[in-house]
Parts: sequence; structure tokens; C-alpha cells
Amino acid sequence: MRLLRYSLIPATAAVVAGAMMFTGPAVTTAAAPVRAAGPAYHRPSARFLAEARTALVKYLRHGHQTAELVHPGRVNSVRGVTADASFNWAGYADAAGTAQTFSKVTGQWTTPAVTCTAEQQLTSEWVGIDGFNSSTVEQDGTFGWCFEGTPTYFTWYEMYPAGTVEVGTSLVPGDKITATVSRSGTKYTLSLTDATNPANSFSTTATCDLATCLDTSVEWIAERPSFSIGITPLADFSSWRVTGAMQISNGTGGTVAAFTPNYVITMVDATDSYDLATNSGLVSGNSFTTTWHNSY
Repeated sequence: MRLLRYSLIPATAAVVAGAMMFTGPAVTTAAAPVRAAGPAYHRPSARFLAEARTALVKYLRHGHQTAELVHPGRVNSVRGVTADASFNWAGYADAAGTAQTFSKVTGQWTTPAVTCTAEQQLTSEWVGIDGFNSSTVEQDGTFGWCFEGTPTYFTWYEMYPAGTVEVGTSLVPGDKITATVSRSGTKYTLSLTDATNPANSFSTTATCDLATCLDTSVEWIAERPSFSIGITPLADFSSWRVTGAMQISNGTGGTVAAFTPNYVITMVDATDSYDLATNSGLVSGNSFTTTWHNSY
């Protein structure tokens, strides 16, 4: 899912023609064990979850909007980090002007609970390569989907501009997630581990031509996805805390803060009058909290 911004941040890399393709539907998942105790959550019936998943697929299958990269130039309250803003992203990004800079990104979080109203709302938490200053995103993470006033949760991956693939349907708030995207040459491995309920875990591979997937950024993002007729309202996730946020750039591993420039991204409303989601500063260079404020 692409970052939406109005003015493009400086970057020397440009997208050139190339081919993106999946290597096949080879997604491996793990069997479900006995669930450990977690936050109180009454999971909907299997039938309702199936309906919610079908609706989510339909909601997102119309395609994402083309890039409208936003840079309102808002004041930065996080020291040592460049400020940026977006209509659909909140979180952190490291970005480079040289293609194939990044080869891995990873992060850990506890699946946040969403509070629903009657409105259809969505929040997506993920890690990814590309998308901040390029036109593809290789990403995976979790969804919190308010469907008919009821919270539902899924794991997923995406090689944008190809569509989102929903995988785990038994995700619940409190599940411990580790999400990773790594690259070796033109091969990408998108993997997610749900340590609480491994049935939601997966690992899949895809290939993307180096002229198409530029590998010029990595991200740790809470998002309200965009689609053909607009951007979804942001579901109330209260807060999302990322830990172990690491990247590999130019063959060297490091934290978010270890690579410069790095960006803190505030999610703003359509008029840029108020914030929808804001971020704390980095703790130990690899941890932060994103806080929900409003849905649209």
C-alpha cells in the first residue's frame, strides 16, 4: 500500500520499466496450537469472519490510488529525525537515494485491539521495503478491520502494485507478531510469525526486477489503506508499539536510527488541519509508539 504525499521528497532514484512477478502461491503456514491467555476478546463466528474477509478483499481489490506523495512541512517534535506527513501513513522510515540500498526490514509488535463504530474502518500495521520514495512496496503485517461494527483481524502480505493477500483469519488482539521482509538479488521473502497463534504465520517468496523494486527505503508503518475511490477511515487502535525495529542497508545491520536520513511520519486529515496518528521519539533507536487520534 503506497504512501500518499503531495510534494515528492528529494530522491535521486527513478522508477524505470521492469517486470514484477510472483514465483507462485507457495505460502507456508503453521498448525494452530492451544491459544495462550490474552486480552478479553470475543472472536466472531467462522461464518462472520469469512464474510468479513470477503468484504475486506472486495474493499481493497479495486486497486490503490496512484502516488500523491504529501510533504506539508510540519514542525518536527522528534529530535534528530526529519519530519514528514501523509494522508495514510504514520510511523518511521529510512530512505536513500541509491537503488538496492536496503535488503531487510523487521519489527515486532503486539496486535492492537480496535474499537469500532457502525462505520467500516481499517487499520494496517506493517513493515516493508520501498514505498516512501519509490512506486512499489514489498510488505507484510496485520489488519484490524471494523466490519458491520465488529472488530476482525487478519495477517497479510503484499507486493504492491499486486493485490493484498489475506492469510491468517484467527488473529486476535494481544497476539505477538514478528514481521520481516528480506531481499536477495531479485528474490523477496515476506514472512510473519504469530508467536501466540502460529496458524496466522506465513512465509512466501516473490521476485521483482531490480529496475522496478528499487529498495531505496524501509518502513515501520500504521496505515489507513487507500483504494480506487479514496482512503479508508482509520480504525481506532488506541496505540501501536513497535520494538526490535531493524534494517540492513548496504550489507550492514542497524536500528531505525542507525541509518540517516530517517523520517518520522505523522498521519494527517485531508485538509492538513489536524493529526490522525502521531509517533513518539525512538527509544534505543529501534522502538516507538504510534498513537491514534481520529479516523478521518
